[in-house]
Amino acid sequence: MPTKKNDPERFLPNPRLYNLPFTVGAFRGMPYRMFGDTGLRVSNVGLGTWKIGCPETGDGSRINEKMAFKIFDAAVEEGVTFWDTANRYNNSSGNSERIIGKWFAANPAERRTIELATKIYGTTDGLTPNYCRLSRLNVLEAVYASLDRLRTDRIELLQFHWFDETTPIEESLMAVEDLISQDIVRYFGVSNFNVAQLEKYLALKDSLPRARVRSVQNQFDILYGEDPPRRGVLEYCAKNGLSFIAWSPLRSGLLSDRYLDKSKIRRGDRLMDEKRVNQELTEPVLDKLTKLAALARKEGLTVTQLVLAYMLQIPGMGPMIAACSSPTQVKENAQAGKIALGKEQISALENITGKIIEQEFGHEN
Repeated sequence: MPTKKNDPERFLPNPRLYNLPFTVGAFRGMPYRMFGDTGLRVSNVGLGTWKIGCPETGDGSRINEKMAFKIFDAAVEEGVTFWDTANRYNNSSGNSERIIGKWFAANPAERRTIELATKIYGTTDGLTPNYCRLSRLNVLEAVYASLDRLRTDRIELLQFHWFDETTPIEESLMAVEDLISQDIVRYFGVSNFNVAQLEKYLALKDSLPRARVRSVQNQFDILYGEDPPRRGVLEYCAKNGLSFIAWSPLRSGLLSDRYLDKSKIRRGDRLMDEKRVNQELTEPVLDKLTKLAALARKEGLTVTQLVLAYMLQIPGMGPMIAACSSPTQVKENAQAGKIALGKEQISALENITGKIIEQEFGHEN
């Protein structure tokens, strides 16, 4: 099991940290928001690391170590400090975690700056049935392996990547309780859960309080809302003090300026490489994108910034974890975390997409 490591800089005087304000609510211009009903604060805009890995090894990633380090550096510079990964990202390779771990090793003073989130469930590190799901054995061993790859002694947010129909919930959550009691994990969340599954976990919040669910990471974007089988989770989070973390908030880059002109789409664009252009870029969607782009230009924003800024104002919404393929994209996304849209801007956007907030919460348009 990894042991606690002392930061050698803590033993030395550091004038850079003299005369700090008594409390702060932002970092390098990036506002922070409460993480559900906990005391933890997370950056409005975070970083999704799904496609960071070792593409030269055939792991299916798109961003190599050299570019990833530039992205991580830019993220800290912009106050983008909530980083989300998973042990299985990139063909169950663990390479997203490994690259993050290498950056931590090269930048040990920044580890305390980052709110690190990872996920476990799917088969990783081995071939027997005990290398997957949420048995006590796999929860503990998967976390220990993630810590090794991440080169850290703790994880701020551990998330179960999927609901396990075969393992008693108490068994899974007791393992999380033990990890939190050992200060290996700080907070606990889930991913790809529906409301009924979420309620089964929360029914144990009094008997297993350390392992109380604090967040749900599910699919959401302003074109389609929640994934239909999991519809209603966003509202549930808003009403029950949980943080809803939207995965793929930009729908794999579709909600950007990149796909406005079909003639300019080429290899290297994610939807082209994944052969999803025709599936995603339908005429109705292109019409909405064109109108969103016009509205964004009017407000001096990019489509991405407009979309992320809007999502940040949805009740229950947690940090945005859009992926980035360059430092430029990190900076573009980060600006969205500093924007507060007015009623007129929100109304104009909803005239294009529909009133997604009301739709999600079951009210009339």
